Amino acid sequence: MSKVTIQDIANMCQVSKSSVSRYLNGGYVSKENKEKIKNAIEQTGYKTNFFAKRLKSKNSNLIGVVIPRIDSITVGKVLNGINSVCEENEYTILMESSNLSLKKELECINSLYNQGVDGIIVYTIGITNEHINFVNSVKTPILFLNQKNNNVSYISIDDYKAGYIMAEYFYKNNHKNIVFLGVNEQDKSVGLERKKGFYDFYKKNVSNYKIDFLETDFSFKKAYNMGKMVTNLNPTAVICATDNICLGLMLYLKEKGIEVPDQISVAGFGGYEVSSVVKPSITTISFDYELLGKLSAEDILNIIKNKNRKENITIPLNFIIGESVKNIN
Repeated sequence: MSKVTIQDIANMCQVSKSSVSRYLNGGYVSKENKEKIKNAIEQTGYKTNFFAKRLKSKNSNLIGVVIPRIDSITVGKVLNGINSVCEENEYTILMESSNLSLKKELECINSLYNQGVDGIIVYTIGITNEHINFVNSVKTPILFLNQKNNNVSYISIDDYKAGYIMAEYFYKNNHKNIVFLGVNEQDKSVGLERKKGFYDFYKKNVSNYKIDFLETDFSFKKAYNMGKMVTNLNPTAVICATDNICLGLMLYLKEKGIEVPDQISVAGFGGYEVSSVVKPSITTISFDYELLGKLSAEDILNIIKNKNRKENITIPLNFIIGESVKNIN
């Protein structure tokens, strides 16, 4: 009986392993499945074995995950990657959202720590001294995503390089009068590094150029509402901090009868599936967010199990040339 596994219980009940894990850890399971799992555990005696094993190992088999917001395509992909690896290793994830607030993010990390998770993955908007101090004050391993800081463990995307590559492409298409429609620099990666990479290329390689910065947020609606301010600057091209911002702007331009790319070129970052099917398709730089999630889960599990972890990793970029940028020479 001691050899019964979560997979055995899942097979008996015709449910997923993650459903059994959630049941054992007090997570949400439908009433029907809860009854099935309860009966199977009683028949096999598995629950006693599970908690005895947990007590002996002093592990909760829970991974805490802090995300910046729920309504995000990229966050969904990261979570898919994390969950697939955790499920394979019989871990369950507990998720909290910071709602793009650094203060709330720290509260979420502390909350998950107090719930006794074995490790925490933080899809952070910025690593502060408070983050570093917290990491150094606890034994629970904490891994940060999407931001770089050599004082903590992290896996990142090279947003600076992405901005630099996009600027080079704009320049090759002879654009020197540009609007950068970006987000607040509190988000170090999207708000600061992407913009810095873009600006640095022009500073180093181009003369007689003009780049106007306009601040929006991550929402489609706000980008749409920024359309008038963008067009008042009469740019030949607009670089948007994300594809979602790009889509909001493109809707405004379409409603105003402004042709993309014949009158204004636009581009973004993210490589969303919808970016390739809209007309014109969006020139963008894609990041493998699901891979980011998988690598982060593998990494945190290696730390928990005292295995050697890889050095701080940077996810590769993929430049996608769409139809939204025109050569104006």
